[in-house]
Amino acid sequence: MRAQDSATVSRGIAVRTSTGPMRSTGSSSPTGTGTTSAPASGKATDPAAQDQHRRRAGTAQAALGVVAFSLTFPATAWGLEGIGPWSFVALRCVLSAVIAGGCLLALRVPVPPRAHWGGLAVVGGGVVIGFPLLTSLALQTSSTSHAAVVVGLLPLTTAALSALRTGVRPSRTFWAAAIAGAVAVLAFTAQQSGGKLSTADLYLFGSLLVCAAGYTEGGRLAREMPGWQVIGWALVLCLPLTVVWAALALPHEPFQLTAHSSMGLLYSAIGSQFLGLLIWYRGMAAIGIPKASQLQLAQPLLTLVWSLFLLGEDVPAAAPLTAVAVLVCIAVTQRARG
Repeated sequence: MRAQDSATVSRGIAVRTSTGPMRSTGSSSPTGTGTTSAPASGKATDPAAQDQHRRRAGTAQAALGVVAFSLTFPATAWGLEGIGPWSFVALRCVLSAVIAGGCLLALRVPVPPRAHWGGLAVVGGGVVIGFPLLTSLALQTSSTSHAAVVVGLLPLTTAALSALRTGVRPSRTFWAAAIAGAVAVLAFTAQQSGGKLSTADLYLFGSLLVCAAGYTEGGRLAREMPGWQVIGWALVLCLPLTVVWAALALPHEPFQLTAHSSMGLLYSAIGSQFLGLLIWYRGMAAIGIPKASQLQLAQPLLTLVWSLFLLGEDVPAAAPLTAVAVLVCIAVTQRARG
């Protein structure tokens, strides 16, 4: 019916500009020639078909986002081969912010209202600066496979912090699964560190908290503006700080642009922090947060694969086992959240 109505309206406009009223067109033909050609394209405007196509595209985008994120730690390890951690993170943020700012300008996106600036600062402090810096410091002494398992707790940490922030009270099943996942990761880190937490582990656990805070606040802001604009404006907001940061760090740290360090820096800035978040948010908007979170369960295992093939690391047997245990716990929390 919609396709037919559209055909009728467009035909009526043509008649109005020439000889007579628009309404005389729809019923003047005894055979209905004004509307018979529309059903041929009816499938293209079928709401069910459009929704199915949108969900398929959203699933593909969210999956590509997960793949992009899973390469972040190997790319960071490559970058640290020639660039100091403070300089690496500062340059990564500057490059991402320049690209994001260019996109916002090109699309003439208006500046967010002042009420959102505080939330954007939290996103910037947690996702743009805090998480990359703490994980980069950790990767100076930790393997990417070890870091991938620990950071596999991020969905659980985000869910717990979100529940506290919004006042929602998850079920006992949710909290039991979340605690079980945390215990599994703590046992893994203690076993790998000889019975005690290392400095790298402390950096990684700190990165979980700041990133979860950034994700939680970003999720709240995403109700008011598109998700890609949230990360875009957070990057731009941090740009003055990161420019000064880069100027101060570069003279005091190693800076050698080898093939690995260059690829690591460019991928971290463009592939992970900007394009990865862009397609991730688009996919999440299309299929919803619960389904997108299910796709993210594969991220730690993908990082283990990259660390094996790209970095040649020896992955301990406990790493994939712990990653699978965390995966199961996250799946239970997702189901418990409903």
